[in-house]
Amino acid sequence: MNTPRTKAEWRALLLARRRALPAELHATEARSLAAGVVASARAAHSVTMGGTSSPVCCYLPFGREPGSLAMLDALREAGRDVLLPVIPTDGADAPSTTAPLDWAPYQGPSSLVTGPYGLRQPAGPHWGPAAIAMADLVLIPALAVDRRGVRLGRGAGWYDRSLPLAHPGTPLVTVLRDAEVVDALPVERHDVLMTGVLTPHCGLRPLPLS
Repeated sequence: MNTPRTKAEWRALLLARRRALPAELHATEARSLAAGVVASARAAHSVTMGGTSSPVCCYLPFGREPGSLAMLDALREAGRDVLLPVIPTDGADAPSTTAPLDWAPYQGPSSLVTGPYGLRQPAGPHWGPAAIAMADLVLIPALAVDRRGVRLGRGAGWYDRSLPLAHPGTPLVTVLRDAEVVDALPVERHDVLMTGVLTPHCGLRPLPLS
């Protein structure tokens, strides 16, 4: 297949590759990523003047998305508070196409409920979109990232609206398979560049890559 040229072509290719990923390999890589997110959180760790550790904004992988629930549990076992995204809804409880993500604390598997699109998310309490500014590390799902830090998501736009709310200088790290780090992706004006990428075999690397 020729190199994809549009975001739609890239998404079709990358999603097909993920669907073909053997479950055993996905599980092996997820174990490596669970250790990697803890190392990333330690590297980014900061303590407020009040002595309270800053939370980590993370995500709950689904399907063949890199990672697993073990990622979140490993962060909590390391003493970090974890915030997970909550899909915003409009007045009719339909997913909003214009709002940034809400955030809520992850307190173990029993704290999760099924939200829009069948995605699991914390039942509450919700801390609001501005909670991302409290984090000293934001771990972000993606389909790919390029060497400049351009991220390719699924196209809903929630992270495009949410990441500008993070505190300036906060590490924005996308979690991917090693083969999902590519040379160049299509870029648009609203795209927020990633500052790092975490993969199972190469660990945490700063972006842009030299």
